[in-house]
Amino acid sequence: MNADRIQILVTGGTFDKEYNELTGELFFQQTHMADMLRLGRCHLDVDVETLMMIDSLEMTDTHRQTILERCDRTAAARIVITHGTDTMEQTAAVLGGSITAKTIVLTGAMVPYTFGSSDGLFNLGTALAFVQTLGPGVYVAMNGRCFRWDSVRKNRELGVFEAAPHPAR
Repeated sequence: MNADRIQILVTGGTFDKEYNELTGELFFQQTHMADMLRLGRCHLDVDVETLMMIDSLEMTDTHRQTILERCDRTAAARIVITHGTDTMEQTAAVLGGSITAKTIVLTGAMVPYTFGSSDGLFNLGTALAFVQTLGPGVYVAMNGRCFRWDSVRKNRELGVFEAAPHPAR
């Protein structure tokens, strides 16, 4: 594996949801990652792997363990994970408590990519930039900002991620 290659792990979330115009329901079909990388004119060496396609509200400890194991197994030192925003902090905490020698950035979207007004393309671009520039650790990149895994929270009232106080160490 190329030492500069970035591993992108897809787990689902709003990033990859589709809209059923007849029922109004959101559902998963396949990832939009290849289209997003093409539209963003990405020239990075990336390897995209779909681990699962689920809403993060349905994510269990077993799913998080699968993500952790895949991050441990990959030869890549830099990893971007697309993830639903509702439980992104929990997955970041699982990874942050276990992985210290790799740079991992979780990102997501508040609006599905297929809606055309999604924040997903912007968030993916910033995650790819952050994963190349930050040192080892686990981070969450949303809305142009980046937070350490142990100092981030989703503000559900405002629909944004923000800094949270560091826990006592």
